[in-house]
Amino acid sequence: MEGLQRMLESIEYMESNLDTNLLIDDVAAAACMSKFHFQRMFNMLTGYTVSEYIRNRRITVAAQELVNSKAKVIDVAMKYGYESPESFTKAFRRIHGINPSDAKKNSQILKAYPRLSFQIQLKGDVEMEYKIVEKNAFTVVGKSIRTSTIGGENHRNIAAFWVESNQNGFSRELAKNCGPLGLIGVCMDFDKEQENLTYLICAEKNVDQIPSDWEERQIPSATWAIFPVKGAMPVTIQKAWGRIFSEWFPATGYQHADGPELEVYPSDADPSSEDYYSEIWIPIKK
Repeated sequence: MEGLQRMLESIEYMESNLDTNLLIDDVAAAACMSKFHFQRMFNMLTGYTVSEYIRNRRITVAAQELVNSKAKVIDVAMKYGYESPESFTKAFRRIHGINPSDAKKNSQILKAYPRLSFQIQLKGDVEMEYKIVEKNAFTVVGKSIRTSTIGGENHRNIAAFWVESNQNGFSRELAKNCGPLGLIGVCMDFDKEQENLTYLICAEKNVDQIPSDWEERQIPSATWAIFPVKGAMPVTIQKAWGRIFSEWFPATGYQHADGPELEVYPSDADPSSEDYYSEIWIPIKK
């Protein structure tokens, strides 16, 4: 569980530096992880992006400081990294529903985002199957959306994207041109703060001409950890993602290799079936 212990150390680093120019690179370094792998693991374990967690904790601590001291709003705003009282007030009101100056008054209801803590425990009750595969770069074709990762918005938007693609006939048309892997969902183009990504519904390219409204993307050569998933979509695969980041990565010593992530659907069977088979592909490095 060394990986989760390092996550605890990163939390301690964030909490000790809420009133400084806190950089995600430094937080990841405190966990001895790459920036990309840390952000993905943090989001999978907590449901928050790193920057979202820092913002929420700063507003929580700032509210406590306003209530329990004679500090001026402008001083608290500057202390916790806001460029102006106006930007601080906007962020404060979004969380607490009142202005910072009103927080000093008695009987005001405020919200608190507690400090995170990970419970480190050995599970091992259900084994995780996986295999390591080397695969050269390959080209995929399909359609994509750009979605935020804040508050789990990506899960909702991606599920809706699949429903739309199935209803408008795009998935069926794509399936006619599938390569050996079948239909593929690709998470890629993560932004530097891990707050949005591109999700592509696609297949390996095996024809020269594609429809004008489709796009073509390159999946780079990588070493892949491939996890078989058996069960109804989307609940089963979402649980598998959680176990990979909370159990498999900490137990094996692998790290994310900062590339696209794949959900592979090789079968045209009913995705609501308890026997439905799919795979998760994650690029890895030691």
